[in-house]
Amino acid sequence: MYRTAAVLLGVGLGGLLDSILFHQLLQSHMMLSAAVPPVTVDAMRLNVRWDGAVGAICWIFTVAGAFTLCRGALFRMPVPPPRIFAGSVLLGWGGFNLVEGLLDHEILGIHHVVEGSGHLIPDLLFLAIGGALLVGIGAWLVRPRRDWMARGDLRKRITPVR
Repeated sequence: MYRTAAVLLGVGLGGLLDSILFHQLLQSHMMLSAAVPPVTVDAMRLNVRWDGAVGAICWIFTVAGAFTLCRGALFRMPVPPPRIFAGSVLLGWGGFNLVEGLLDHEILGIHHVVEGSGHLIPDLLFLAIGGALLVGIGAWLVRPRRDWMARGDLRKRITPVR
């Protein structure tokens, strides 16, 4: 249950960070800026409305993650180690970035990380760093750990050939 909560929180908070950083602070693009360039007031309103819709969806994921976290605590579910929780958050965040990047940037082409003719390199960097790298780190963190001490000493099990 906690891992599900962590993935939901990763999707929601990762999406909100993406929206706040790229759409609002850096203003590198808006939700529909490649399909509907925000050059008129009506186009700007449409882009802002869709930015808000995506923000609302990410907020819903975040709230669902928070409620799932509370539900796990209410039923006294076993709490995973911080490494597994953090890895699950990164899996959700990276998964969101991969799906959003592939769908919105490459397949639908409704916006890019940086609008303009040279958008391919920033889009690919976003997919590689914000998507694949986060998923890879998350998968590495949630993997079962192999305790070298639990396996015993290999030298004792291997008999030398004479």
